[in-house]
Amino acid sequence: MPAATRQIRVSESTGNAIGGHTLTGVALWWLLALYAAARFSQLLFDRLPMVAIVAVHIIPVTLFALVHGARLYRWSGILVFVTLSLVVGNVVENIGVRTGFPYGHYYFTELMGPKLSVVPVFLGLAYVGMGYLSWTLARLILGGIRGPLTGSRVVTVPLVAALVMVAWDLSQDPVWGTILHLWIWRDGGVYFGVPVTNFLGWYLEGYVFYQLFALFLRWRSPGSAVLPAGYWRPAVLCYGVSAAGNILLVIPRSGPSAVTDATGAQWRVSDITGACALVSILVMGAFAVLAWVRLEYRKAGAEMS
Repeated sequence: MPAATRQIRVSESTGNAIGGHTLTGVALWWLLALYAAARFSQLLFDRLPMVAIVAVHIIPVTLFALVHGARLYRWSGILVFVTLSLVVGNVVENIGVRTGFPYGHYYFTELMGPKLSVVPVFLGLAYVGMGYLSWTLARLILGGIRGPLTGSRVVTVPLVAALVMVAWDLSQDPVWGTILHLWIWRDGGVYFGVPVTNFLGWYLEGYVFYQLFALFLRWRSPGSAVLPAGYWRPAVLCYGVSAAGNILLVIPRSGPSAVTDATGAQWRVSDITGACALVSILVMGAFAVLAWVRLEYRKAGAEMS
């Protein structure tokens, strides 16, 4: 048996353990389960403190990113990712609140808890968690995960990762903003009170910190040998859980049937939740399925080697 084939098969065995029975694997699956359970808490918006709901949605995914990312990039590498996402995200959000660039004119209410300047701390952590999952799906979709980030993928992975992350914002910004008022769009917008510039700004901000991380990885070898399907599946599922959780919002609940944005425009709650559920299925779901198919194709190729 060629040495390269032996390495792939040994790595497959190790990676399946990572996804299943090692301490790291157990931690990842528990965090995934905790996040899945947390998605149901959004059905209790009128009974639980909003900051508690925000916390249970964000903290498990942030911890998942740290644990999962440390296996491939080592702790030093994932901490670079965390630093870049926090610094770029907070700087751009602070500029956005004060100037309206690049997202549009908005401000955060007190519902998300403590702030760093004018931006909630939990928002920065959300950048870390969902930012990492979006980056990971982009790497799977574009392939070439067996080695370091090189060639055209130094640019294409950040471009795709930013799209995957914008899909997440597209699926829930009208819910968290227009319905729940965690932030307020001063001038409203055509997407249920959210301006189109918000999503262009998200793409720009996401691309910047992804590109910086890609350049960092360009000159750095991976933190471990080949990591197979058992390592990558939990990350795809975690992104999928985020998408599936938005579908819960279409369940009829007591409360107002319409909401008003800052400009006085009225929006039907069922229209907002229905549109966000469709985006979750057709856009976020499509990214998750594509990443999963690419992962299974890669696994089949390794088994036939």
